[in-house]
Amino acid sequence: MKVSRRALDFSFIISRVEATEFAIKFRWLIGFTVFGFSALLTAQPAEQVSRATFDQWMQDISNWGRWGDDDEIGTLNLITRQKRVHAASLVTEGRSISLSLFADKEERPLNGNPFKHSLSVSRFGEHEVAGDEYSVQYHGFAHTHMDGLPHFAHKGQMYNGFPVSELSQDGANRLGIHNAFEGIFTRGVIVDIPWLKGVDYLEPGTAITAQDIERWEDRTGVEIESGDVLLIRTGRWARVRDRGEWNFVGNAAGSHASLALWLKNRDVAVIGSDGVSDVMPSGVEGLINPLHELVLVGLGMPLLDNLDLDELAKFAQKTNKWEFLFVGAPLRVRGGTGSPMNPIAVF
Repeated sequence: MKVSRRALDFSFIISRVEATEFAIKFRWLIGFTVFGFSALLTAQPAEQVSRATFDQWMQDISNWGRWGDDDEIGTLNLITRQKRVHAASLVTEGRSISLSLFADKEERPLNGNPFKHSLSVSRFGEHEVAGDEYSVQYHGFAHTHMDGLPHFAHKGQMYNGFPVSELSQDGANRLGIHNAFEGIFTRGVIVDIPWLKGVDYLEPGTAITAQDIERWEDRTGVEIESGDVLLIRTGRWARVRDRGEWNFVGNAAGSHASLALWLKNRDVAVIGSDGVSDVMPSGVEGLINPLHELVLVGLGMPLLDNLDLDELAKFAQKTNKWEFLFVGAPLRVRGGTGSPMNPIAVF
């Protein structure tokens, strides 16, 4: 039997996950019903991980010092000029797709800080002009945004060893989002896990592993490469349309924290999702968003949260095109921990 290179390279990451997945599926298979078949195919609770293992992963993936002791952009260094030129060559049709949700102005449990917008009309000379005032607290589970490197810390330190004392009410003295002023212009890849599993969406709490992504690679023939933006679809918005909102913070499909080791090995530049990347419950002792902490602090990798990937997924399925030019830029706010964003996929 032929064993792929990737299977050998990452067996150390997925071995325990595979064992857990098998045990869970075996128990469910004993008593599954026709109505439970879809859940059986998609539900894969997060493997339980101790805090000690998590701390070891933080050391194993560390990019601290890789691009110099003063580096403040982390894995964005992987988006080279050559990578940008290659990404531009992927545009052959001129088709662009927004990956952003509409600014959410409605207050509800998952949007405790709605986007605020007021419009005013005034006179400027002899002109009658209209203007806007926008206000948003974008971190959370409702607004499409980019998490910058100072958004999370680990044991008092941020990426590259900068201490949390560099953070103040006036902004981050190190690692601020303004350091990403060149934006993100590189190859994007959408990994559609519901499509892979033959369902409309993943059930809440389903953990995505490196093995799932490699299965997607084997099926599509597309391999995740250095400098890529990796977008992982869970089908969150399809489920909202089908069944309404739920306690997303307590139970959400997403990637297992162990994926950080795989991201390090592949040298991915940015990761994003239609959720917040992390599976919840995370399975990691005492932590809600361990993948956030690992990639922001250990890898120095920005995250894209609360994307709308449904139109992109439909186009990719229809055309069998899973790679594209990804373009996105945060607001140039000195010292910001992130930024609202409207990313674009261009084919």
